Amino acid sequence: MARVVLENIVKVYSERNGPGVRAVNDVSLVIADGEFMVLVGPSGCGKSTTLRLIAGLESATSGAIRIDDRLVNEVPPKDRDLAMVFQNYALYPHMTVFENLAFGLRQRQLPSTEIEARVREASAMLGLEPYLQRRPAALSGGQRQRVAVGRAIVRHPKVFLFDEPLSNLDAKMRAATRAELSRLHARLGATMVYVTHDQMEAMTMGDRICVMHDGRIMQVAPPLELYDRPANLFVAGFIGSPPMNLLRGTLTADGHEFQEDNPKGPPLRLSLPAHLAPRAARLAGQPVVLGVRPEHIAADPSSAAFGARVDVVEPMGAETFVHLDTGAHALIARFAPDQRPARGETIRVGFVPEKLHLFSAASGEAVR
Repeated sequence: MARVVLENIVKVYSERNGPGVRAVNDVSLVIADGEFMVLVGPSGCGKSTTLRLIAGLESATSGAIRIDDRLVNEVPPKDRDLAMVFQNYALYPHMTVFENLAFGLRQRQLPSTEIEARVREASAMLGLEPYLQRRPAALSGGQRQRVAVGRAIVRHPKVFLFDEPLSNLDAKMRAATRAELSRLHARLGATMVYVTHDQMEAMTMGDRICVMHDGRIMQVAPPLELYDRPANLFVAGFIGSPPMNLLRGTLTADGHEFQEDNPKGPPLRLSLPAHLAPRAARLAGQPVVLGVRPEHIAADPSSAAFGARVDVVEPMGAETFVHLDTGAHALIARFAPDQRPARGETIRVGFVPEKLHLFSAASGEAVR
């Protein structure tokens, strides 16, 4: 396997009468040998361009790309020893599954015995043995995706690259294939770089996640660290389903109390918990954003309660999502399945103090 290093990568797509589009902006990232790294972010954030730069399908405007300490900026894709799995599978419709898996190996003129062994090994690993003589048209979407993954496996590459490979599958098949890929990574111990816009996929699959926005890296961390300790407002709002609730307001002059912005009525005032108050002193009197996860909004808490009107109730089986209107902000709370307040009802809720997050409104950075 291999270690992949990106050093200050910039990719600019030139325009005839303009400065060009900066799709990737000063990205530096180290992907460890054998790591499953997920690049996640909204459409247009630069994640697929970054993957294509690693693959050699795009050329970097500046910066260095290294694979196993070898500079590969000028190395063509076929010589980088990578295997890429695309969103559209890219299978040959006139070939059987066996022929699709073997095609790349035959192009490299490997001995037929080795081709047979590699194809049999990959098909057994992916449960494709019953389908080796079928053509792609006779396969389900999930089976076609496994063939695309198998075609990468038979090459024994240094790095696997996945560009939104599950986006064409239905929800049930996505979950099953997601688990298959995680098991495959554990079995191969391979270096894998996986691109997705789905933060649920990112959270369940990645050893570490690289969150991108506007061509820049917002944060790189293990999944639970991203969830529990977002570095900025973008990560806080992007990671999590439902996302973190964000309330805009101001810190009092002494820096010990948050006061929400509420032009419609009396503002909500909350004393900052012990883990935030000392670190928030530098933002005293300044605009801030208070963050709270849906599961950290408690119904009928013993203290710090305030009233909120129930706007929408979404029973999800194992949990209930309750949309609340405080008059100044809309909140989403995650309640137990048997907690189903009536729509239009006003209930008393409060925040779990030790789970609150605070961000500078000016910079967006978290108070750590």
